[in-house]
Amino acid sequence: MNDIPRNRRDLILHRLEQGQSVAAATLASEFGVSEDAIRRDLRALAALGLCRRVYGGALPLSPAATSMAQRMAHVPDRKTALARVGATLVQPGELVFLDNGSSNLALLPFLPADSGVTVATNSIAIANAVQQRGGLQLLMLGGSVDAHVGGCIDAIALSMLERLQPDRCFLGACAFSIEQGASAFHLADACFKQALLASAGQSALLLTSEKLQTRAPYRICASAAIDCYVLEHDAPAACADALEQRGSLVLRASPLA
Repeated sequence: MNDIPRNRRDLILHRLEQGQSVAAATLASEFGVSEDAIRRDLRALAALGLCRRVYGGALPLSPAATSMAQRMAHVPDRKTALARVGATLVQPGELVFLDNGSSNLALLPFLPADSGVTVATNSIAIANAVQQRGGLQLLMLGGSVDAHVGGCIDAIALSMLERLQPDRCFLGACAFSIEQGASAFHLADACFKQALLASAGQSALLLTSEKLQTRAPYRICASAAIDCYVLEHDAPAACADALEQRGSLVLRASPLA
């Protein structure tokens, strides 16, 4: 009898690891147990850091659930490969907005220097990297810094964003799925990203494969709302095909050496 909850939790965890969200009511019906029993399973998994509890169920974890400092140290080679390709989209003289995100931070070494490119950002780490690199103009959005996000997403930042018309933005997303689109862990962050998409002429999203088919509580946009995706070289072909069918350009990073 003691093995039954553990086996059930293993099955639930397997679904979460496959990028599926789970609902307590549905699982209770499937396993023939009470919703309270399923909620105990989900609380146990969340306590181990294996899922994110939400009302009525749980969501799979995205690597973006960690702090900005932790994200910067996570799979840097894979983010560099994405950034190398993403930077080729940037044209001389553009105003480019780099949203909060460790993959967007990886773009900076590859942006064309002394070509009139201006980088606008609400990210502390990205602004600091622009200053250290040189050869780029910097426009920093202000406001109160959200420590987890790593930048400004409050009303002051939104007010400054309203005055900009970026030629191109590189969006940051905490999670992504074909069906649900891009999402974020914080409501204010999702609202800021929506405003950014509305203001930019072109949009791009660099996606490590581990974010594919994950979800976060707050929706940013549908997958078709983003003009260009840069995926890892081994991202599922079905994902790339689905994005192209929705009208987005899909580029792939080169394999790691």
